[in-house]
Amino acid sequence: MRGERCEMSMDLNLVVLRGKLAADPELRVFDSGSRLIRYLVTTRTESPKRRVDVIPVTVWDPADELWGEPGERGLRFTAFGAAQRRFWEGSDGRRSRVEVVAEQVSFREFTELELAEAK
Repeated sequence: MRGERCEMSMDLNLVVLRGKLAADPELRVFDSGSRLIRYLVTTRTESPKRRVDVIPVTVWDPADELWGEPGERGLRFTAFGAAQRRFWEGSDGRRSRVEVVAEQVSFREFTELELAEAK
């Protein structure tokens, strides 16, 4: 309509995560043929409070190159993806956790410009 301002609200689920691998990756092959690599990534922050977080990162059906060389504990790691909450039934009831489902991962350092362009 003329003269009215149209505002749109857009949701965005975009994660860029940089850290080090806390453990060797877990590789799984399912009966369906789907493959999964699960990483545990350590991130450190200094402010406002010093803390260390270990964040799970999952890559579904990774490229053959990544499957053949999935990385190892201690390597620098960058993931681009989305946060996702998973639910399951455990012996003590319904459980959940948040993880990053990555579309792209790398074991090299990115410049700030490359990170901005990836968004």
